[in-house]
Formats: sequence, C-alpha cells, structure tokens
Amino acid sequence: MRTTKITLVGAGSVSFGLSTLQDIVAYADALRGSTIALTDVNAESLDVMTRVARGLNAEADAGLVIEATADLRAALDGAEFVIVAIAVDRSATWKKDWEIPLRCGVRQVLGENGGPGGLGHTLRSAHLMLEVARVIEEVAPDAWVLNFTNPMSRVCLALERATALRFVGLCHQIGAGFHIAGRVLGLVGKPKDWDEHRVQQEVLHRRLDVKAAGLNHFTFIYDLRDNETGADLYPEFRERLAKMPPGFEPLSRRLMDSFGLFPATGDGHAGEYVSFACETSDMKGFDFDGWDREGEEMKAKLRQAAAGERSFREYLGHTSGERAVQIIDAMLHNRNQYELALNIPNHGCIPGLPDWAVVEVPGVVSGAGIAGLHVPALPPGITALLAQQVAVQDRAVEAAIHGDRQVALQALLLDPVVPSYEAAVQILDELLTVHAPYLPQFRQCPATT
Repeated sequence: MRTTKITLVGAGSVSFGLSTLQDIVAYADALRGSTIALTDVNAESLDVMTRVARGLNAEADAGLVIEATADLRAALDGAEFVIVAIAVDRSATWKKDWEIPLRCGVRQVLGENGGPGGLGHTLRSAHLMLEVARVIEEVAPDAWVLNFTNPMSRVCLALERATALRFVGLCHQIGAGFHIAGRVLGLVGKPKDWDEHRVQQEVLHRRLDVKAAGLNHFTFIYDLRDNETGADLYPEFRERLAKMPPGFEPLSRRLMDSFGLFPATGDGHAGEYVSFACETSDMKGFDFDGWDREGEEMKAKLRQAAAGERSFREYLGHTSGERAVQIIDAMLHNRNQYELALNIPNHGCIPGLPDWAVVEVPGVVSGAGIAGLHVPALPPGITALLAQQVAVQDRAVEAAIHGDRQVALQALLLDPVVPSYEAAVQILDELLTVHAPYLPQFRQCPATT
C-alpha cells in the first residue's frame, strides 16, 4: 500500500473533523504510514481535534502520522489530497440568510443552497474557498481537492473558473434518495435515531440500485432497480408512492407528477429551487438552535475525550457515510471504483447543460483520476429546471469572484424563488450590509438603485 499526505482544511469542525478522522482511521489498512495534517483558523478547536486525532490513531493502532498547524502553507506542503469544509460563523450567517428574505416577503425553503439565502451563502463561501485555493495552487498545485463546502455546485464552479486545481465536490444527499425509495417500497420504516438510519442505509445500498443526476441538492432519480435481480422498480415505486400519506414528500411528488422523475434529495433541498415549494413546505427553516445545541454537546464530549476523561472507543467501528476517504483509497491504489454522486464539470455528462456547469452524476474513480458517467437525456422539463438553476449559479459565482453587485442582482432576478424587483434589491442591499465583514470583494461597490 502506498502512503500519502492528506490535509484537512477546516479540521476543527466537530462534524467535519470528527467524521473525516473516523473514516481515515477505519481505512487504516489502506493508509497506514500516511500523514494526516490538520489545519484550522480556530486555534482552540484545532487543538481539541488534534488530540482527538491522536487518540483515535492510538486507540485503533492505525499507524498514521498526525500533524497539526494553524499555518495553511505548512499544512499543505507535500499534500497529495486536500479535503476542505470551511465556513465562518456558519449558523449565525445562515440564520441571516434565512431571516432577511423572509422579512422582505420571500418565502424560501432552508435558504442554504438556492434562493436568495443561497446567494448570500455563495458570496461568502466562494470567496473563502478561493482564498484557500490560491494557497493550494502555490504550495500543492498537483493535489486533488475534495470539497465539502456548500453551496456545493457554486463553490466548485468558482474553483473551475478561478483556479487550475483538480477537484471533486462530495455530498451524502444521495442517501436521502435511497431512504425515500426504501420507505416507499416497504424495505424500511422511519428510523428512530441515527444509528438505525445508518443500519438502514447499509441494507438499502445492498438492495437498491439508485441512479440520479442533476445539480447538487437538486438531482433526479433516472433509474431505480433491484440490486440483485436488475428488475426495474420505478413502476412499483410510482404505484406505492401514490398510496403514501399526503404529507410524505408532497413537493417531490408534485415534481414527479409534473416533470416525470422523482427528486433524489427529498422536499427539503429540492424546495430551495422552485417557486411553489412554499405551498407544501412547513417554512420553518433550519433548526438553528438545535444545531448549535448539538454542536456544543459534541464539543463537550470531544473535550472530555481529549482530556482523557472519556474513551475514544465510542467513535470507532463505523464510518460517516461520506466518500472522501474511499475515493482517496481508490486513487492511491487504482481501485476502478464506482461512485454514486460526484460533483464535477459537466463535459457532456448531462445532455442539454453547458459543459462548464458543475453537475452531480455517478462516476468512476481510479488511479487515472475521476471520470463522470454520461447519463441518458433527462426529460426536457427537468433539463429546463436544471438549466434555469445553472443560469442562476453562473451569475452568483461571477458576482462572488469579482465582487460585482449588478451581477449579484441578476442572480436574484433570475431566481424563481424571488417574486419582485423591489424585493431583490432590498434583499441584496441587506445581505451585502450584514455580511460585509465576510465580503471584502464588494467593498468598492456602489449601492443598488
């Protein structure tokens, strides 16, 4: 087995840092002797996660070399793979992305990746990612960048347009497609907790072959089969879905009835991209308080483990469901591995969309790199939905790269979730004002009129 160096940027995150370390340790036989470099701008979080990494490494006898530094350049030196999940004041800024459009009369779902909230998120995240990317280009230009930062398609498009780096965007949302299909087909019920959900996912991946394509958080199941017999399960899925309770994924059912295919993401994320989602969604937004509470609880547990007051054993024995480490293993050891969901430039994978658009498609990973599969032409209406979002993403990313207020306004005016010019102007001015500390590229922009 060949050793390598993997750098985790944003490693202090209790969700990203811990889950990635768990996956790395679980693949110790493939990575033994490799160097894992942790870096983060938050010194306290980095210190805790470094002690966690060393504790997991020792507990599992993984044989990894753990390094940590707040110096991004030092962390990247010699890296062949860079896993990135970065955000600043994530919960607080997202909450503003949700509240500002709502106050301006826009009813958006989640406000994370699409809609006006998605624009605010794009402007911050793309700028932040490009700051990191420029250092990667200088220090480790041949490294593969594995991005988890949202909004996924837009951040990856910024990497495609403003850098020469090799990258792939990774997201676990395809798992929602498996779970929805499994519930409709009677293979699983609603899980009572995360542990049961994880067990169900393992069962469903053995039983079902789900193929989906589109844009991240807006993909559609174009093929659904029995993994053992190859039988087409879409007819049974449609029949059973019609008998599900009315409250089960009502928006996704409308989209399938109208456009022909079922969204793999479920209502929550699909609703970020359509104007009529507010008719079926609860419009409560994300549970920011619950997310913050769970994060603090996890931090407390990790601090205890880092201080020797809690065993690391509870974090071993299972993987996160993310695919970064498996993909690194496939590249290192030429596994020729099939992957369900890769965010990459289109280059013809989805007919009818521009080659430059970042799409989410199945693909193959090997020692030669990453290749997306060319999928069958999606129904014309779905292609039109995706093309509409590609246009919005184009404008949002250009605005983020160049700090162009007029282009940012165009992104809002093209977005189907935004109902009026006046609302777009008000939202943009408020987003740029409240997020000004995170948007230095906009400091010379005149106000919208």
